[in-house]
Amino acid sequence: MKILFTGGGSGGHFYPIIAVAEAVNDSVRERKLLEPQLYYAAPDPYDREMLLANDIKFIPTAAGKMRRYFSILNFFDYFKTGWGIFRAILRIFFLYPDVVFGKGGYASFPTLLAARLFRIPIVIHESDAEPGRVNKWAGKFAQKIAVSFVEAAKFFPQEKVAHTGNPIRKAALLPAREGMFEFLKLRRDLPVILVTGGSLGAQAINEAVLAALPELLKKYQVVHQCGEQNIADMRARAKVVLGDPDLLERYKPFGYLNDLAVRMSAGAASLVISRAGSTIFEIAAWGLPSIVIPLPNSAEDHQTKNAFAYARAGACVVIEQNNMTPGLLVSEIGRILSDNELSHKMGAAARSFSRADSAALIAGVLLDITLSHER
Repeated sequence: MKILFTGGGSGGHFYPIIAVAEAVNDSVRERKLLEPQLYYAAPDPYDREMLLANDIKFIPTAAGKMRRYFSILNFFDYFKTGWGIFRAILRIFFLYPDVVFGKGGYASFPTLLAARLFRIPIVIHESDAEPGRVNKWAGKFAQKIAVSFVEAAKFFPQEKVAHTGNPIRKAALLPAREGMFEFLKLRRDLPVILVTGGSLGAQAINEAVLAALPELLKKYQVVHQCGEQNIADMRARAKVVLGDPDLLERYKPFGYLNDLAVRMSAGAASLVISRAGSTIFEIAAWGLPSIVIPLPNSAEDHQTKNAFAYARAGACVVIEQNNMTPGLLVSEIGRILSDNELSHKMGAAARSFSRADSAALIAGVLLDITLSHER
């Protein structure tokens, strides 16, 4: 059994692939099947250690980015994409997987096209409320299509599409239930706000949180993932802004939160502040109320559409970045955390939005297609 995964080189594409691979391996053990051969095709491995931990072999590919704005790089990237298609055709020919799973993004285009040429079954997953261009194109010939948002289903043939939610890795699925306050050196008598801007941090969120800290830390504690490149600056500036050592003790900045730290932070948190990428599905799984600040001008404006789709479920409050001020942030945090009924309703709506079985559903489809080839 050979399963080939492909997707763009971001965490929003990579981590759901890992979640599905985990579910494939779990299902193989439960069904007592022969171990599958798993492959990941992309321009870079993103996280080589995670690939090794899940027995996934990395296959390097090439792909040019399809920009919507004028850039001289567009010219050169046409050649890069052409080269990537040629390489993908050769690799697919010699590998010949039973099924290809695509997560979208420009980096998946050469592999999906090659699989299409060889008539290899394709399953795609769309994480956003409105699909990107590659998944819209692949949806025309994919055998099965999974979507995270119900709103995305209308862009695909209805007989192929299923609302599965977003696959989440096991390590990020369940918040810690003990030891989190000791691990993070937090007090138990003050609510905790978790701020995350993704693995690289989010500068606009960092600035707003920093300006709001003097007010926030009077009532709350803040765990802040601000990005590795920002951590030294944020620590130094927080000391200046706060001055009071007691308040400074309530602020816990991190460059990056590993799996254990994420689970500990989620277990301690009363509210999360986040961008509107794939992190919102983790927040939903945790059952926490949130304030979502979509990245403006993201591809297809997908973060804004994601944020408002999540808000319609009643799980979050959306603050658009252009409207975000420290005062508004403090006000919205206070409004949610001072109203137990509202906070509880948002948390319940988040849990209802989440699909804990997403990875298992997709893994089951991939294995069924794979096994059908062996009959």
